[in-house]
Amino acid sequence: MCLDGYCEHNADELDADASARAAGTAPGVGRRGLLMAAAGAVGAAAVTLGPVSFASAADGSSSGSTPPAGSQETRTVTGHLETGVADFVYLPVEIPKGVQKIAVSYSYDKPAVPAGTPGNSCDIGVFDQRGTALDSQGFRGWSGGFRTSFEISNGEATPGYLPGPVSVGTWNIVLGPYQVAPQGLNYNVQITLTYGPEGPRFVPTYPPQRAKGRGRAWYRGDCHLHTVYSDGKRLPSEVAAGARAAGLDFMVSTDHNTSSSHGVWGQYSGPDLLIVTGEEITTRNGHWLALGLPAGEWIDWRYRSRDDSFDRFARKVHRSGGLVVPAHPYCPYVACQWKFGYDDADAVEVWNGPWTYDDESAVDTWDARLGEALRSGKKWLPAMGNSDAHSEPQVIGLPHNVVLADDLATDALMDGIRAGRNWIAESSAVQLTFTATGGGRQAGIGEELTLPADAPLDVRLDVSGVPNGTVRFITDEGQMHQESLPASGTGTVVWRTTTSLAAYVRAEVRHPMADGTPGKGNTMGPALQWGPMAALTNPVFLVAQKKG
Repeated sequence: MCLDGYCEHNADELDADASARAAGTAPGVGRRGLLMAAAGAVGAAAVTLGPVSFASAADGSSSGSTPPAGSQETRTVTGHLETGVADFVYLPVEIPKGVQKIAVSYSYDKPAVPAGTPGNSCDIGVFDQRGTALDSQGFRGWSGGFRTSFEISNGEATPGYLPGPVSVGTWNIVLGPYQVAPQGLNYNVQITLTYGPEGPRFVPTYPPQRAKGRGRAWYRGDCHLHTVYSDGKRLPSEVAAGARAAGLDFMVSTDHNTSSSHGVWGQYSGPDLLIVTGEEITTRNGHWLALGLPAGEWIDWRYRSRDDSFDRFARKVHRSGGLVVPAHPYCPYVACQWKFGYDDADAVEVWNGPWTYDDESAVDTWDARLGEALRSGKKWLPAMGNSDAHSEPQVIGLPHNVVLADDLATDALMDGIRAGRNWIAESSAVQLTFTATGGGRQAGIGEELTLPADAPLDVRLDVSGVPNGTVRFITDEGQMHQESLPASGTGTVVWRTTTSLAAYVRAEVRHPMADGTPGKGNTMGPALQWGPMAALTNPVFLVAQKKG
């Protein structure tokens, strides 16, 4: 039987495979065959190769004696993937008795491609004998395309992978052909088993869920950070030090598609820094942050928007008390733009790293959704901003969130962000307060002020840390007030309105244009006088009191 041009083994091929295994090699995918995974076994399309066996299993050692401690066996698998191959390719590996460590390395070719055509890019990870089904407990690690090799034993593992026993059964090495060139992708996977006693187990040190706070207060935190446990180049110790240097009270660990870093953060947290565990889930149709996950919990990423699986994992995060946050929704890179909608989201990342046009688009879309929420009566979606810092020179805390929370604790911070009681700052040098006051009442960021429709109210912003900046007050009608800050960067801006004229008001504080040249406006208005964002608030909602 042939599937997509590949044929299953016939008797002669099985004999040839046995000879190849005895020689420590395995034939390519054209000879091994591609077996399509059962529909629904995983969210995204997948294929499964023929299994790799080891001599110790073939000669009965899995049920009897095992090879001497320290001895090794290696198998090599080569193959070819055509353009349009499924998202994930599973290579089953039969693990015999007595294995102390599994080591895997891989490579693939990168032929020249025409300008504008994606070249080869292939990720890698592994699942153990507990299976590869969506949300399987068999997940043992993922490094994407950041590493070319990994090792797993009971006591330690390559960053991105989970230590633990290398148990008997069928493991699956997972190839993720992210992009495939027109010529296809030739790959080589080498698997080495080391035999011996499994040794002492790894003991995780999870971070506490509370640090020494100031009671109900504003706390600063960066909720999107990467380490060497995915595709970052900073050690966890360096990220924690960077968070402290940025003046942050908390940070969230969000390595891509793995929970493997959770077990090391305890040694880097402290009374002055709360470290929250999370994950960045990188699907083929956009990335999202799972914030506030229980330490050690992993969220699957192997689905597209058409697979109708995202809501399942959003519910899983919500059951754990965490937040679902679409990340950098307008990022121009392959598979980064957000395609899952916002019905299951708790907030949206509208500012990611240094200010760019992507962020401008994200803020515009978010603002439009505020109007939709008012019209439909649905819950509005708070905004947040994070650095997404991976390595030098990316700046931890550029930007970060300033969250009003009852305590410096994971659950309190998640509650604050969920309620939209936060604003975004480019650095700890930027300070602000933003309120609406009228009729003897006051409301702050993320809150409501209810007054008679014609009753006057004052919107006030106190800000410091943005020399020569521009303050903008934006409502459901658009920008309604603009004012410049002095060279000192400190000032107070007050604007009067009513609930009949504005359903919400939010504030932006912008830097001047880098070269002093005004930005280009439209044909109906003057040139724009502002530049990159320095601070952005969630709205204060202004509600007209019903008569009678």
